[in-house]
Amino acid sequence: MTANECIRGRRSIRKFKDTKVDHELLAEIVETASYAPSWKHTQIVRYIAVEGELKDKIGRDCTSTFPNNGLIIQNAPLLIAVTAIKNRCGYERDGSFTTPRKDTWQMFDAGVASEAFCLAAYEKGLGTVIMGIFDGDAISSLLQIPDDRELIALIPTGYADEAPAAPRRKAVEELLSFQE
Repeated sequence: MTANECIRGRRSIRKFKDTKVDHELLAEIVETASYAPSWKHTQIVRYIAVEGELKDKIGRDCTSTFPNNGLIIQNAPLLIAVTAIKNRCGYERDGSFTTPRKDTWQMFDAGVASEAFCLAAYEKGLGTVIMGIFDGDAISSLLQIPDDRELIALIPTGYADEAPAAPRRKAVEELLSFQE
């Protein structure tokens, strides 16, 4: 599969088959995703794979602001919690900020890593959807995420039980401008 095919073919999947994701396959996907670029090669993103009753509890108890996310999580065989190590991305070694963006750069790195994860999963035959609406404090507590890390996103993962069409894209002329 070419990069073009992977990028154009990947869809956000919200319905999954009831087939467990092999742990070795997941490790291959994470290894591929580890090649995503990061601020000064800090590689701050960490993944937590959640299965079984704990995954279902997150879906039931930690998605009240958008209950449909809970149903998607419970339907997926695997949930990936994307976390980032705090206070590294966007900083110099002395603790000062490198750019006016300060510590918000970690969200860029986490986004790039999440997309790399989703594309690697797609290449291996898995479907994913990146979620940002959930009770982060409750999930962080359930997963015992260390204080030096921040929960960034959730990615339900599994074998797709749907094949959604590509949504319409904006024209290149709307997305791209040139300046001299």
